[in-house]
Amino acid sequence: MRERKTTAGKLIDVEEALRTYGDMVYRLALVQMKNRSEAEDVFQEVFLRLVRYRERIEGEQHLKPWLLRVTVNCCKKQFDNAYRKRTVPLDTERSGGESYEMKFPGSPVYDAVLELPDDYRSVIHLFYYEQYSVREIADILGLSESAVKTRLSRARGMLKNTLKGEV
Repeated sequence: MRERKTTAGKLIDVEEALRTYGDMVYRLALVQMKNRSEAEDVFQEVFLRLVRYRERIEGEQHLKPWLLRVTVNCCKKQFDNAYRKRTVPLDTERSGGESYEMKFPGSPVYDAVLELPDDYRSVIHLFYYEQYSVREIADILGLSESAVKTRLSRARGMLKNTLKGEV
């Protein structure tokens, strides 16, 4: 499992990819899923796919965008899951039990980003938190550059309205 050959013949260390990009994949999954256990499921699925489809990755320069794209796709698949559609979050105040839902920092900006629709949350996260360019985000998400710019603009407008007077 440690190494594999790509079409270029270069060896890639799967464990090194996990160490290098694991935090990035988990953060993106957590922002998308808003739930620690579901983010962990997505994280595992992404790296299982890396092991399964490692021959398709052309080299180190394609690994990071591939991992981001697979993470976004796995999150979308998780949202489309019929089981998830029928679940309802537990009301922790009534139950008095321990909650396994992710506790987010009290930052109004972070909270506002988490409340954005999925498409806008993805571009905001990739642009501001992962520091990708518009062109790179377009490649990762399979969109045109103008679509990414539009989503960024709309997301900024939503954040501006949400945060008006708070920051």
